Amino acid sequence: MFISSLNSSPCFKGFTLVMPAVAVGNVGQLAVDLIVSTLNMSRVGHIHTDCLIPMAGNNPYATCKEDAEELHTPAEVYTAAELKLAVLQIRAPIVQTKSKKFRQLLVSWIKASGFSRTVVLSSSHAYQRDDQQLQGTPLRYLATPSLLKVSADALKELGWREMERVSAFPGLTDANTEPRLHIPGGGITKGLYTDSCTEDLSLAVLLLFCSEGDNIPDAFTLVNHLNDWLHLLDNHSPEPNKWKIPPSWNLLFGSGIPPALF
Repeated sequence: MFISSLNSSPCFKGFTLVMPAVAVGNVGQLAVDLIVSTLNMSRVGHIHTDCLIPMAGNNPYATCKEDAEELHTPAEVYTAAELKLAVLQIRAPIVQTKSKKFRQLLVSWIKASGFSRTVVLSSSHAYQRDDQQLQGTPLRYLATPSLLKVSADALKELGWREMERVSAFPGLTDANTEPRLHIPGGGITKGLYTDSCTEDLSLAVLLLFCSEGDNIPDAFTLVNHLNDWLHLLDNHSPEPNKWKIPPSWNLLFGSGIPPALF
């Protein structure tokens, strides 16, 4: 499943894995783009699976003409060894009927690789928030019991808000019905979190309520939120925007309107 582009398989033991969920606005994927581009991370392999819609393209993080000609695939792994950080970038939608299979594949790979913790960057439809979720920041987190054993104090110190459980039937109160975890538009986020709880994985979800559109500001909000915890970059950087935008973002909304139309 994981195919290394090196002569030998990289060792991920003790590394932190950051990955996106394919969710509303592609906020997680855009945030991961910023991490890979800014930290100049090295591509060390890719995940080969029939669970993702097959696609290929040029290097989204090209820095010169030679780099731009590299072929890139839907799910690739990058590392910054000095930070003990690995990133899985997913660039294609998950085949609808293979969502569960893909989650199982990810859980197996995470366990086999020996990551110390996994952080999933995700998003959820802002218009489907519960009343209590309308208050305060649009950022939320979830953490598995295994992660809380080692990071509960750090998360508490950050003052983050945990994702609220909501009524199964909004507007109705039923003493026999317990509130449930609901992440509309979040793709595999809820399933992967639930699977990780069952498999005793150390996993956290960082989530942003948003709407479809220009989600670049949302990506900056989410990646800065992550940076408050993992300290990937110096928070006291003199530069107003410490994150490096990859060249592929120039084509996020296509190549523009053809002048010939006018």
